[in-house]
Amino acid sequence: MDISRLLERYTGGDRRALARLITLVENRTPEVPAIMRELYPRVGRAMLIGLTGPPGAGKSTLGDKLIAAFRAQGKTVAVVAVDPSSPFSGGAVLGDRVRMQEHFLDPGVFIRSLSTRGRHGGLARATREVVHVLDAFGHDVVIVETVGVGQTELDIMGLAHTTVVVLVPEAGDTIQVMKAGLLEIADVFVVNKADRDGARRLKNELEVMLHLRPAAAWNVPVLLTEAVANKGIDDLVTQIVAHGATRRASRTAENDARDRVVEWTEILRDELSQRLDRALAGKSFTSIEERLRAGDLDPYGAALEVLEDRDRLRVLLGGAG
Repeated sequence: MDISRLLERYTGGDRRALARLITLVENRTPEVPAIMRELYPRVGRAMLIGLTGPPGAGKSTLGDKLIAAFRAQGKTVAVVAVDPSSPFSGGAVLGDRVRMQEHFLDPGVFIRSLSTRGRHGGLARATREVVHVLDAFGHDVVIVETVGVGQTELDIMGLAHTTVVVLVPEAGDTIQVMKAGLLEIADVFVVNKADRDGARRLKNELEVMLHLRPAAAWNVPVLLTEAVANKGIDDLVTQIVAHGATRRASRTAENDARDRVVEWTEILRDELSQRLDRALAGKSFTSIEERLRAGDLDPYGAALEVLEDRDRLRVLLGGAG
């Protein structure tokens, strides 16, 4: 594949090139670091919104309404819907075609499902890179919807500029919200399906808990919405935009520097993991595997043998077979 030609088409606004680049990133091909290095100078312009919360809270419906609201403002929107993996194919269980269907013919909207592929924390390993690709393409808004199948969902806090936690009255008492860590990561709370019993009680309980937190530049609002009926969406958009403005006003050069260091460590960790996988898939460590299987070597000794052997370590870091 001619990566330079693909990047040229991408830079020219070719949506097929965009989709192809996302596929390369999701599959963690060896070209990914070089691709991301080319795109990185264009990153940082989009508004990044995270939608998280328990299953059945209506995150996809809420995302659908947010798309319509931002499109009405003339903004281009991309959506990354992170879905649980199929245990057989490793692909996303829920596909693009079953969600947000009315927007598929809109050239100002791009929707992509990603598989978690066993990754905990609510996000796929490639989510950060995919968001960067969508941001660098020129989208004004990028919405990331997390899995919502019981993972901690805390990864979204380090990725999104504004994290919207979506709950429903049936989600249980607010103690469960605290146990899940959602109180700490929320920039905006949404009690969706607000026409149901218990919605206002949940809203009041959340507001009481939020008042017990230390004072901060941003007071986390608790909003009532009925996404299906398109109620409360304008208020939600207003709060998202307001939080973004507050965040930008409070950002310092030190914040940006710290974020770059954090991202560097995550990239390094992921790249080393990928290289390890490629090296283990080859034949360079066959002899160690055979001794392990025969019981002539224990796992800790095997690991140290690789780490203390410069030639083997070079193979490992190079990711070759």
